[in-house]
Amino acid sequence: MEFPPCPASLKQIQHFLKIAQEHDARDIVVAYWSRLYALQVALKLTTQQPEETKLLLAIMDWLETVKKEHSENEAITNEVAAQAHMENYALKLFLYADKQDREGNFGKNVVKAFYSAGVIYDVLQTYGELTEEAIHNRKYAKWKAAYIHNCLKNGEVPISGPMKEEDDENDENNMENNENNMGPNQITPEDDAPSNEFNEAAGGGGADDNTNDASEEAENPPAPPTAEEILNNPSKLPSPPVEEEKPGGFEPFVPPATPHPVYTPVAPIANIQITPEQMITAQKYCKYAGSALNYDDVKTAIVNLQKALKLLTTGQDD
Repeated sequence: MEFPPCPASLKQIQHFLKIAQEHDARDIVVAYWSRLYALQVALKLTTQQPEETKLLLAIMDWLETVKKEHSENEAITNEVAAQAHMENYALKLFLYADKQDREGNFGKNVVKAFYSAGVIYDVLQTYGELTEEAIHNRKYAKWKAAYIHNCLKNGEVPISGPMKEEDDENDENNMENNENNMGPNQITPEDDAPSNEFNEAAGGGGADDNTNDASEEAENPPAPPTAEEILNNPSKLPSPPVEEEKPGGFEPFVPPATPHPVYTPVAPIANIQITPEQMITAQKYCKYAGSALNYDDVKTAIVNLQKALKLLTTGQDD
């Protein structure tokens, strides 16, 4: 479908329309939700000029048609399935770009992958607030896309991975300007066909995706698991990094360990009778312990549990 040109007043949605256009044939789910998010943003920006109305009506017609044609696709008709699809897609693009960047394989495809991941993380706001992980990945992807793009444009060699800590503030201040200066057309020109490797990372690898992913995982170490993956599967918890892996000799702050009090069991008094008042006091100690655990205060929790146990086993209260 041919869409009317995007007027300057709706420049803010160009990125989402560009991503949607690139995925019309590759992944209709990404295309659908990218245009839907573009429409949501545009409705807040529109001044109801004729050229704006023409574009928005065209997007609405397209969305309605696609939803009818793909009514069996839960990733289009169901927001929960859609969110899972888009999150996986954005993460796959991000990990591909990050892997290439850390290996020093800089090029337009890496810029494009970082850039696309950042835009798709924006689209995920359709389903509500982003997770902390998504916010971090979006910010990093947009900054990396702008940084590598500018380095290549100026004939400089980009630095792999995150920049040193003292440059973070300047990078954050310049990130938005860099992104706007790049623009969707500069990052993904029409005559710049992505490589096969990028097509696979962007979801266009076809039926051999699983085979390619398995062989790539065998050749290269897998990406670190996310916090959600670790919670769902504790076996994925990575081993502590060795000292040489710390960038620039940076030593993370580790608070000194506080020894926990050691509880010595007290032999219960035979035939002890716990009064109702003592029972209430023991319950209070347990309640205090639970409150302490809510604030990660293990020491206080242990002390109160010890008091409750001593009261229940000996009838004595300190």
